[in-house]
Amino acid sequence: SEAKDEIKEWITKIGSTDILLELTNSPVKCRCGTECVVKILSNQWFLDYSNKDWKQKAHRCFEGMNILPNEIRSEFEKVLDWLRERACARQHGLGTKVPWDKEWLVESLADSVIYMAFYIISKYVNKKEINGNDLTDEFFDYVFYGKKDSGEIANKINITKEKLEEIRNEFLYFYPVDSRHSGRDLVPNHLTFFVLNHVALFPEENWPQEIVVNGSVLMAGKKMSKSMGNIIPLRDAVRKHGADPIRLTILISAELLQDADFNVEAINGIKNKLESMYENSTKTKAEEIPELEPEDKWILSMLQNLALNVSQSMDKIRLREALHHILYDFDSKLQWYLKRTKSKQRTNISGILHKILSSRVLMLSPFAPHIAEEIWEKLGNLELASKSAWPSSIGIEIDSKSIQTETLLKSIIDDINNILKVTKISPKKITVYTAEQWKSKAYNSILKNVLDGQTNIGIIIKSLIANKETEQIKKDPDFVKKTLNDILSEPVELRKGRMNVDQIDEKQIISSELSSLVKNDYDVELSVFSESDSEKYDPKNKAKAARPFKPAILIE
Repeated sequence: SEAKDEIKEWITKIGSTDILLELTNSPVKCRCGTECVVKILSNQWFLDYSNKDWKQKAHRCFEGMNILPNEIRSEFEKVLDWLRERACARQHGLGTKVPWDKEWLVESLADSVIYMAFYIISKYVNKKEINGNDLTDEFFDYVFYGKKDSGEIANKINITKEKLEEIRNEFLYFYPVDSRHSGRDLVPNHLTFFVLNHVALFPEENWPQEIVVNGSVLMAGKKMSKSMGNIIPLRDAVRKHGADPIRLTILISAELLQDADFNVEAINGIKNKLESMYENSTKTKAEEIPELEPEDKWILSMLQNLALNVSQSMDKIRLREALHHILYDFDSKLQWYLKRTKSKQRTNISGILHKILSSRVLMLSPFAPHIAEEIWEKLGNLELASKSAWPSSIGIEIDSKSIQTETLLKSIIDDINNILKVTKISPKKITVYTAEQWKSKAYNSILKNVLDGQTNIGIIIKSLIANKETEQIKKDPDFVKKTLNDILSEPVELRKGRMNVDQIDEKQIISSELSSLVKNDYDVELSVFSESDSEKYDPKNKAKAARPFKPAILIE
């Protein structure tokens, strides 16, 4: 390599060299089929993206922008740093002539990156409300910058003052650009030029606000390619599967930047889900909701949580996450609710089911508008779902007590099922023991420590012993370790909820709400005792193992 460099330097000095530029990934072909070559053009025009002042303005714009996902931000910064002069004119093809040099045409990426502003004006030309030949520099200065008097400009360019002001107001309505969405392959060109050209042409208040970058779409895990024969024309795909299932399959398969995978198995699963929602819409009626039972308060609280979670996911453009919330995550909660109401032989839940499905359909509407409107109509609504208010709130306060109650009941049922799975016995009798009072106070103290960031067992035990209400911990030091593990294994929101609600009466709740479930699931009677009950039935000495929200269980 050293010899090559020396020879290169020598022949250059004696003037016997020429430069040949080649494409490293040749052959590259135009869409028309012509092979592309590298050619240096004389008198070429460039956009000077190496200009330091221009780059500084662009960096400032990026710093103030929302970039989704945020991990792509560094990629934009690197592109901006290495960008240099870029040709902005060509001599072949269709296009607009460079204003100051009629021999050249404007290269597409030189001006297409501000087409958002152009589209605002172009529709008036296309509707023949204004003549393109009349649009002077003064016209654009007024529309984009508000310069000069509208009446004065209107008289010069054969347009009414009212129409000119209408165009200006529409520009102010749509600018700044709220969000620009495109693929990752456009980061080193179109999307970065989009920012550079906007900061060059517009004042800071009209700089772009957000860029959202997505990945590509794969076909059954493979890149789509004509040579591989795995491309499905969009029109054919819509005819075969429907627009909504296609949209949902692509959206739910990946978050931003990740490649979405389109496959038949996934699309069939989505179609089945949508058909199930449609079928359910024919079974529920908008009946008056009766006085709420504990399980009603819980499911409506979960619905309120769903609305909040979906709204937050959509604000972050986490569409896969939003769809999982809408279509799948809520199902397990709904199944528990139906299990609870069935065990109590309730028949008055149609109004609540109608409210649940209505809210989910409204959340689904932006993703699958066609089936959402069909279901919305089946639910008895006259106005379009797309014109209805977004259910960011369903008008019901979250009931923290009901959340603690249902979490407790479900955990007991899960524990019973796990015991039966391990022991493989057929239950004849089930007994549940709740923790005594001092343990509840100790639990609250441990919970507060955890929420304050303190998880050191030694420090927690010392503080419990120092308190007369919890000094009994000396008799059962292992309780702290187990309770701490219980708390740390739970979601943070559940912990916070327990801190913000009065201590629930576990014995009363289990006695009144769990008996019907146990009878329905296992066909046995349920007995409930507190650890402190003097005449409790406890042949296996199980009661002492009870902890708050973790009752001891005896199955015989």
